Amino acid sequence: MLRATGLRKTFRAPDGRAIEVLRGVDFQLEPGEYVAVVGRSGSGKSTLLNVLGCLDRPDGGALWFRDLALTGARRRMLAAFRGRYLGFVFQAFHLIPELTAWENVLLAARYVGRDPAAAARAAGELFERLGIADRRDHYPPALSGGEQQRVAFCRAVLNDPAVILADEPTGNLDEENARVILDELRARARSGRAAVLLVTHSAELARAAGRVLHLADGRLVPASP
Repeated sequence: MLRATGLRKTFRAPDGRAIEVLRGVDFQLEPGEYVAVVGRSGSGKSTLLNVLGCLDRPDGGALWFRDLALTGARRRMLAAFRGRYLGFVFQAFHLIPELTAWENVLLAARYVGRDPAAAARAAGELFERLGIADRRDHYPPALSGGEQQRVAFCRAVLNDPAVILADEPTGNLDEENARVILDELRARARSGRAAVLLVTHSAELARAAGRVLHLADGRLVPASP
């Protein structure tokens, strides 16, 4: 479903040094797969997620979604692709503070021209399952970090994306609410509704995945048992 070969990404340090974060990453994500990427802080896990999700362009290599070549595609096409096929769960939430929790989630449906009534029904079900139905009319500054994370998760999966990319999706949640999100991710992968790729420091999150990869020295390798 999502396939990358030889992905490279380099950043320029303040002192002018070139720092190569991704050094020829090869990766393939199959429909219904649940894959975790682990690695030390600063190893490039979030960079990898951003490149695979077409938020950052690679400096080398190639990326495909099914038979669609994403490398070198125009920004407008990539934006439409992300809205239709990808769901992002960010560490930083990226909620719009001037919109309520409900409005933030439904914004995802507006981007793809989805029927408003169908989107509202789907959003209502998500809010109930994630335990935030009573917070739908609150603005992000009035929500706890855990509540904001659950709102962001609802927004990410509202349109039933084919691929879910999650960056530490339970980092701001207590154990009970983290379990709700993990169950949602597993259910979507098991049903074949989505392939899931998450990056994490958590051994527990990694153990829940069907395949675990380790990002080290800019390359992905199977993680040690």
